[in-house]
Amino acid sequence: MPVIPGAEPYFHAGGSTGVLLCHGFTGSPSSLRPWGEYLAEAGLTVSVPRLPGHGTTWQEMSRTRWEDWYAEADRGYEELRAQTSEIFVMGLSLGGCLALRMAELRGAAISGLVLVNPSVAADTKLFALVPVLKLVLPSLPGVGDDIKKDGVHELCYDRVPVRAAATLPALWRLTRSRLSEVTQPVLIYRSTIDHAVGPASMRVLRSALTAGQLTVRECPDSYHVATLDNDAPEIFAGSLEFVRAHSHAEME
Repeated sequence: MPVIPGAEPYFHAGGSTGVLLCHGFTGSPSSLRPWGEYLAEAGLTVSVPRLPGHGTTWQEMSRTRWEDWYAEADRGYEELRAQTSEIFVMGLSLGGCLALRMAELRGAAISGLVLVNPSVAADTKLFALVPVLKLVLPSLPGVGDDIKKDGVHELCYDRVPVRAAATLPALWRLTRSRLSEVTQPVLIYRSTIDHAVGPASMRVLRSALTAGQLTVRECPDSYHVATLDNDAPEIFAGSLEFVRAHSHAEME
């Protein structure tokens, strides 16, 4: 299946500190490409994998599940592990959930997490109907491109494949059930107005993670895809500062 131009994965070989960036549901690496390039310019080794079914067609995505998305993120982790001495994991929305799940499974092998509007809980009762909806509706209107900045658009699907979306609750439940195993420092950027992910996810994370472990910074001038929005420069700079503060490697 041809990949939409601009939705290709991104990899940059840099120093001994690696960063894995995970994009969101129905999105593509393009939503994180500027972030990844910023970190690469600072000398880090950066990987932004394209999750299966993303960046092609929503019909192809309908044949994938959360396990497929996590497996590709984990493959990106293994690629970084072969080339670096430490790894930080960062993610947007669904990518934030994948990052948390990876931290649960990888433990001390991950040095820290930076999450932008992470999604770990359903914000609509519609998900209770998904097991039935997937039998009768192939897709629903898209949830992407939630950006405040004029003239900027996310490379994402305009339809949500219901069969793929139906696998999200299982990932959320599994991740929430083991959040106590996340011991790494966590920095979260949260948009004041987010039309894609509601407040339920932040309530879960604030409750599960310790005050000394979790730092939350507001993005007052961005919507959900804050990595392409007005607050992106603060996210990029803050994430690099976070890496430098928690890195065990020699960094410039």
